[in-house]
Amino acid sequence: MSTRPRVRAPELEGRGWLNTDGPLALKDLRGRFVLLDFWTFCCINCLHVLDELRGVEEEYAEELVVVGVHSPKFVHEADPVALAQAVERYSVHHPVLDDPDLVTWGAYTARAWPTLVLIDPEGYVVAQYAGEGHAHAIAALLGELVPQHRERGTLQPGDSPYVPPVVEPTDLRFPAKAVPLGEGRVLVADAGHDAVVELDADGAVLRRLEGFREPNGLCLLPEDVAAEVGYDVVVADTVAHRLQGISLADGGVCTLAGDGTQWMQGDGTDRLSSPWDVAWWQDRVWVAMAGIHQLWTLDPRTGDVEVVVGTSNEGLLDGPGAEAWLAQTSGLAPDGDRLWLADSETSALRWVEADGDGWAVRTAVGSGLFDFGFRDGAAEQALLQHPLGVTVLPDGSVAVCDTYNGALRRFDPATGEVSTLATDLAEPSGAHVDTGVEPAQLVVVESGAHRLTRLPLGAAATRTDGFAHTTQRPVTDVPGELELVVTFEPPPGQKVDDRFGPATQLIVEATPPALLREGAGRGTDLTRRLVLDRHVGDGVLHVAARAASCDADGGEGAACRMHQQDWGVPVRISDATASGVLHLPLGGVPQG
Repeated sequence: MSTRPRVRAPELEGRGWLNTDGPLALKDLRGRFVLLDFWTFCCINCLHVLDELRGVEEEYAEELVVVGVHSPKFVHEADPVALAQAVERYSVHHPVLDDPDLVTWGAYTARAWPTLVLIDPEGYVVAQYAGEGHAHAIAALLGELVPQHRERGTLQPGDSPYVPPVVEPTDLRFPAKAVPLGEGRVLVADAGHDAVVELDADGAVLRRLEGFREPNGLCLLPEDVAAEVGYDVVVADTVAHRLQGISLADGGVCTLAGDGTQWMQGDGTDRLSSPWDVAWWQDRVWVAMAGIHQLWTLDPRTGDVEVVVGTSNEGLLDGPGAEAWLAQTSGLAPDGDRLWLADSETSALRWVEADGDGWAVRTAVGSGLFDFGFRDGAAEQALLQHPLGVTVLPDGSVAVCDTYNGALRRFDPATGEVSTLATDLAEPSGAHVDTGVEPAQLVVVESGAHRLTRLPLGAAATRTDGFAHTTQRPVTDVPGELELVVTFEPPPGQKVDDRFGPATQLIVEATPPALLREGAGRGTDLTRRLVLDRHVGDGVLHVAARAASCDADGGEGAACRMHQQDWGVPVRISDATASGVLHLPLGGVPQG
């Protein structure tokens, strides 16, 4: 690694701590490496990083302390109770600093979720990474630095400060979605127990099917299709990156798609990335591939898997399916010629419809990655907060599980109006209509309360102006012309390998689009000149970068890795700014 001035790590400041006995300071951890993981629990990329770091934590259990720094995007994520539940829900097994005001986030100049910062045993920052796919780089760097610090006597291995929380047993734990099976029985994706559970009409557990990893979505196949293929239910097995099939007759489970490895750029459809929901529509199973912001399909009869909507760029951009941008789609609901989508990261309700020989994406409610709230009224003014579920009601309107608002909302396509059906729910994440009772009821999955709740369908809707919010992150002052530099250094033992084509890619867009006069689009150089339009005003630069590195020795069996991240950087044009360079660290040593 190149030599740069040593940077002392800023202290850890926040509202409080979870998963440890008391407050931690960097001096308490002196003598060990510290890896700060800046995350927020809405972010699928952050959840991927939690999973990929587990091997590094185990390998260097005595030399390394991982500290999660939770710096929230949404208002709901700043709720300490919600954070404590998320830490349990996602099996975070290291101390977590609650940083609701982004104090520590700002001290480390983080610009993206997730960001990783490695601190050496003497308290200096030695590396910073943005995005996912860096676990191998961190392990390789530790492989070099641990012996050096051991030889110098600065490494003092010790026990982990992690203290697990006390968990009260419940039949369901963070359930995600549910589907009716008839005769009052319900099948539930019991994510917190890594299981799919069948309940009877009274809510008692009839059977529990194990062998999943945080399953979130369920789809009941038509009877004729199920008879043909030999299974009845498709499960979005999220953390396992698989689609699984369940035979209700004998409880048998089979893998339908995915090899258990997370999809990365360059992979084919034999690998998946955090499938979150599944639905039967247009004679196929549609898959909300939340991990890469796309919709895929599975044909149960042939086993064929296809990418049908989305570019893998995260955002809100309508248009033809191959060009549209989605944002962590987490809920699906078919309705005739439309497939409704709950697009969680843009707090949006959207739909897919046929468009000639392909598909098109449209938006009913929502405006972008950083705008959310709780407001009823005309769809163009209405606001949601990170919805995870969507359900079509008998009258043709659409119920939205407005998860982070703890509410059930209703969108009427005929009038374009949004209203509120219920509030004070605990992170509702899915719902279905039960017509087997009189009057019909809406069965809501209250994930945060570990239960299913029944609501009368005929309840009168209310209207609220609620609140409007834009994610508050530091605004970067930039000149009208600047150089964007995405920094990347291959991990120890690897090199950028461009023998078979460009090893890097950079995509730059803006909100509003007119903000960028020059520099928008896709290219292979990680440096680009940008010209901004002063008359447009403030905006957000959307930057997506990736870089591939391979073992330096090459040869047969050489391992290659993909590093990737998306940034949304709020900017303000200012003549007084000192620097004409915007640095974004994809991976490597910190800027000095």
